[in-house]
Parts: sequence; C-alpha cells; structure tokens
Amino acid sequence: MKTLVNFLSSKKLEKSDIFVHLKCTSTEAKLLQYLALKYVSGQDDVLVIELLQDLYKTKEYEHLDHLKEVKNLLELGWLHQQSFTPLKISEVTPLELLNTAVGLTPAFLKLLQDGTLDLDLPDVKAYADHLEYLQDQFFRIELYQKMSLIRQNVHEHSLGIDRLQNKLKLLEKRIEERVAQTEESLVLDKFFKQKKMSNYEQVIFIALLREEYSASDSSLREMNTLIDLISIDEYERIKNRSLLEDGSNLLSGGIIDYEEMLNPFGGISRSFYIVDDVLQSIIHPQKSKKVTRLKLGALIEEQDIFELIDSETSLDDVVLNRKTQETLENLMRQVDKEVIQRLVKWGIKDKKSGIDARIIFYGAAGTGKTMTAYSLAKSLKRQVLAFDCSKILSMYVGESEKNVRKIFDTFYELSEKTKTEPILLLNEADQFLGARSSGNITGSDQMHNQMQNIFLEQIENFRGMLIATTNLLENIDKAFSRRFNYKIEFKKPDKAQRELLWQKMLPEDAPYEDGFDFKELASYSLTGGQINLIVKNTAYKVAVRENPVFRLEDFIDEINREKDANFDSEKSMGFLNK
Repeated sequence: MKTLVNFLSSKKLEKSDIFVHLKCTSTEAKLLQYLALKYVSGQDDVLVIELLQDLYKTKEYEHLDHLKEVKNLLELGWLHQQSFTPLKISEVTPLELLNTAVGLTPAFLKLLQDGTLDLDLPDVKAYADHLEYLQDQFFRIELYQKMSLIRQNVHEHSLGIDRLQNKLKLLEKRIEERVAQTEESLVLDKFFKQKKMSNYEQVIFIALLREEYSASDSSLREMNTLIDLISIDEYERIKNRSLLEDGSNLLSGGIIDYEEMLNPFGGISRSFYIVDDVLQSIIHPQKSKKVTRLKLGALIEEQDIFELIDSETSLDDVVLNRKTQETLENLMRQVDKEVIQRLVKWGIKDKKSGIDARIIFYGAAGTGKTMTAYSLAKSLKRQVLAFDCSKILSMYVGESEKNVRKIFDTFYELSEKTKTEPILLLNEADQFLGARSSGNITGSDQMHNQMQNIFLEQIENFRGMLIATTNLLENIDKAFSRRFNYKIEFKKPDKAQRELLWQKMLPEDAPYEDGFDFKELASYSLTGGQINLIVKNTAYKVAVRENPVFRLEDFIDEINREKDANFDSEKSMGFLNK
C-alpha cells in the first residue's frame, strides 16, 4: 500500500507517485486526495457540496467555481456518481452536480493499490502450444469486454477507453509477433487464415469459443452483446449486424449457427454458438478424425415409420382463436432458454434433458392442429418427426405392442445419432388415447388395452417434446390426460378470423371480377381446412376456362357443395397447408 500512503500524505500532489497517470490538474488531484482520505476512513461517497465546502471558501460562493473540476474527474473516469438516477456527464451542466454524491471508481482504487494501470502483456516469444495461444486470444476478448462496458456506462470515460485501446493494439501486435516466431502451425490461427476471417469476425468467434471453454450460457452469446463488443457507436452497431445475419460469412460458411427463441417479453432473441465439427477441430486439434453429425433427412430415408417435416410457416403465419394463441404464446415462454436455465438452477430440471413437454392439440377437423404443430416447430427452430397413428392398426396382428415401442425407440435412436431434438408429432392419436375397455372384453379388446398400456408407459417416460392431435378431448382416458403438460383447444374460427384466412389463402396474382369482396365469403361458417380446400378446388375449376376470372359465385358454389358433402367429417388440412 506504499502508493496509497504516498498519495494520502503528499503535500505537493504533482510530485506523488501516481500523478503522471491521472492526466489532471493538481487542483483536481486535491479533490481525489480528499475523497481517498474519506474512503480509508470508511466513507464510500461524499456529497459534492460537502466536498467543495470543506476544501474551499464559501464566502461569495467561491467553492462553486470548482464544480467544473468535479465534472472533469467524472469524465476522466476517476469519479462516479452514487445515485439511482445517474446523469449523462456529457449532457449535464456543472451546477447540476452540486447535490449529487460522488465516489472513487474501481480504476482509481486500482491505481492507488498497484501504482499503475498497466495490464500485464505477454512476452514476445514463440508459443509453446495451442493453449498458450488461446490464452492470449481470450485476454484479447477480455479487453474488448472492458471497453464495451465502459461505452455502455452512463459516464463517458474517454481516458479509460484510450488506455484500453492502446493495450489492445499492443496485445494484438504481440500475438502477431509470437505467431511469426512459432514454427509449429497453430490450429486457430490457421483456421482464421483459411476462412479469410476479418478482425471483427475473429473477435466474435473467439468470444464464442471462450464461452465454450467456460461451459456457460452467458449473455455473450446473444446477438446484441456480440455486436456491442465490436462497435464503438450506433453507426457501427447497425453496420456490424451484417456479420451475424443470415448470409454472412460466419453463418453461410458453416462456422457458427444460432438458436432462435421467443423471449418472455414476446421478442425474438438469437443465441449463437460454434458449429460442432468446427468446435471439435479447435478444442481437440490432436484428433485427426473429423467429428461429423449425421443429417436427420438421410436417416429418415432408411426407415418407414416417420415423415420428416421442415415447416415453411411459423406461429406468426397461423390464424387461431385468441385464447388458443395466448396459450401457445405462454407455452413458448415456458420453453424459453432462460426459463429452462432457471429450472435447472432450482434443481427442478436436469441440465442435460433439454426441453420436455407433452402436449395435446384437440378440436374439430380443419381447425389447424397439424399446421400449428409444424409452425410451432419452425418458431422453435426444430424439425418434426410425424407419425400417422392410423397406421398402427394396419400393422400385423399381435405385433401392435411391439410396434408402439418401436415408434419411440426409433425416435430416440434418430435423435441420438443426429444429436438433434426434433418434435415427435402423433397425428390422429384418438385410438391410443381413448378410454380402455373394461368388463367382459374380447381378445381384440385385450390386445388394444395392452397396446394402450404400453403407449401410456412411453408417454410417462418420454424425453423431449411430443405433440398429439385428436378431435375429441372428452373421449381421452383420464390416465392419458394426466400425462400431458398442456391441453390446447382449437376452436372453429369466428368471422374476423375467417376474413383473415380468406385473405391469406386467396391467390394474390389471380384476376377477380369487378366488385369481388372476399369478406362476403367470411359469413359462411367454415374451418381453416375447409377454406383451404375450397380455394384450391375453385382455382382448378376457374383455370380451365377461356376467361379464367374468379367470381364470388364460384366460391359460393364450392362452399355449398362441400357443406352438402358433410365436409366436417373430412381429414384436417390445417390452415396454411401448401
């Protein structure tokens, strides 16, 4: 504490050990000395008016002339405000500081303790190994983070920024010099050169790599945080967003990827990570065997149980009843990454188990259950493995129980091999979920009950996200109902929703008769699936005419035809099936 004692006891502060580092006047240094004496006596902050009254004459208000010195020390970063509503120093007048409290910043306390603000830089010598090189690169990110924090602070510590920028330049120069002296090829440096990565792209990559080594889910992975890391002002923030948008070198080159989730406030956040095979080649450079991830699509072609769905629509594209929409939005919040982290922290959830949700979509045919399942997967950046439950009855007699297990075993096997978390969709699951037979039952009933018991067991122990669709919730066995976390009803659309459905589904570039008003079609009580099919059937009818113009009566004829055919019993088409 020699430096501290020297500063506290100095009569001429310009001759103190740290004065050269302060870049301020001796009068301003006197203010710092006063606050340092208060600090070592146990007082963290002092009112500016008290500070000036103790040091200067108050007669004729001479002490007010020194307010500008307080402001300068705040701008230099040696003082900070102790206030719940801090002021932005660049925009405040000195007089506004008079009744605020100020204290010494950590930077000034470090200077008092160490006698210097210099950060230890590595010696210029060849790297002994890959990890030593990584250590310097992680130090580089630490400097970027410190500068980012200073820029976001309410005060503008220009001196602190300048000091860190100088250190960063020195560090980056030393890294270059050390690489030049290293005979052995360094994996990360070689990777940067192969991919022709710019300086800012390297910073983003190293920041994400640092998070992988620390095994954290830090906010440093979040898009805005990464952009702030490399941007000095709002113009650069806008410009640098392109580095993390689709089509950028980092994303299109298969170097990094992101998870896109709805956050609890309704917005969409992106959390970035390094692609697996790239990460393995950097962390384990000694392993010559490349770690590859099998593609789900390739494995699907080798089996005949599931259909792989990559949805083109998200939840924003689906028209639903308001209460159904609210329930789905609440579900999205429940599976948000931050919510999952809290559950893990509280010991409610296993960190390795991913998102677990068992959901029933129920409602009349054509109300959009299947389409919404696809769209939910799109919003969660997941693929869907869909199984048509009506297939189970067509399988060999006596093999049904075995085949129920096979559905789930194959799902887990595909997930494990591809290291992905697809959603399991069980379409038309009524026969699985219906009430089991009791009393005098036949052999067929017994076999069906056994199949349902196995299905119940699999639902109970399911790992991941499962969605089952059914038309009638009241027919579901209570034992099954208890196993599902969410039961979401799909109601028939009201008139306003039907108007929106017609508007979305009518061909945009087609010719319509004068005065055509699609809102008249919304007066007919139809489901989304019905509207979808009616639009397609009408289009086929109009397309063969010599004058292919859509007329209102064409749609009305098709509506009546479908209603007369009792279309409600037809299979659900979804709202936006293409």
